[in-house]
Amino acid sequence: MIGLSVAIGRFVEALFWAILRVAGGVAAMAVVGALGLACAWLLARKLWRMRTARR
Repeated sequence: MIGLSVAIGRFVEALFWAILRVAGGVAAMAVVGALGLACAWLLARKLWRMRTARR
């Protein structure tokens, strides 16, 4: 009975860490995507200002 309890505990712990690992990966990709969009927006704004300044 104790062995079954330990096995269930280890399974729940492994499941918990797997969920955290996936959530961390998704959060990291969201942050990287947001930073990429911010950099692209700043670059586009800078290029647009350079283009309008030439006129």
